[in-house]
Amino acid sequence: MSRRYDSRTTIFSPEGRLYQVEYAMEAIGNAGSAIGILSKDGVVLVGEKKVTSKLLQTSTSTEKMYKIDDHVAVAVAGIMSDANILINTARIQAQRYTFAYQEPMPVEQLVQSLCDTKQGYTQFGGLRPFGVSFLFAGWDKNYGFQLYMSDPSGNYAGWKAAAIGANNQAARSMLKQDYRDEITREEAVQLALKVLSKTMDSTSLTSEKLELAEVFLSPSGNVKYQICPPNALSKLLVKFGVTQPAAETS
Repeated sequence: MSRRYDSRTTIFSPEGRLYQVEYAMEAIGNAGSAIGILSKDGVVLVGEKKVTSKLLQTSTSTEKMYKIDDHVAVAVAGIMSDANILINTARIQAQRYTFAYQEPMPVEQLVQSLCDTKQGYTQFGGLRPFGVSFLFAGWDKNYGFQLYMSDPSGNYAGWKAAAIGANNQAARSMLKQDYRDEITREEAVQLALKVLSKTMDSTSLTSEKLELAEVFLSPSGNVKYQICPPNALSKLLVKFGVTQPAAETS
């Protein structure tokens, strides 16, 4: 039955479904996982890097975490070429707002603006939805630290803890059990690494397979976006008991 209605993004099935949008969400389910956790003193983003071949030159830059503006960062799951277009769009919108109003763009307004673009690709003929989901982490003077999740349909919502990508249902179940409102940033990092270690397809966690980024306020009161370097991430994995320390070579 679905075959009669899945050739266009603009055609509803008799059950009220848009199959092409659902297929885009399925594509994200095959991508590397990403987890976001809101804490009382910051937002933590952790992502799984899919290493498809040992011969692949690992990028020196991040492939799951991106900075949109000084106060907003994003974690990505899905088709990276689609994500790059949307990330550049978001960066331009944030800079236009700053140029016009001389202050950072509110986080939710930025998320809504980007989701309006994504929604347009589900409503007009000849276009396909963006095959990417985002976790937005940011801070503004109105609502403090915030975490938002958006999907290819253009929907978005604020979350205390969220997961996108492969095995996201299992990750959300674990987050629902272990998350608490007064969690600190360090505890959020520990929880995110623990959840990812149990939901990743890989047997062992290493710093080469992970990316960790945090958004928090510096002692001077400025918003800071910080990516955890690989050597520090390896120490965190050992500290929290997620992986075993590497054997010393004599």
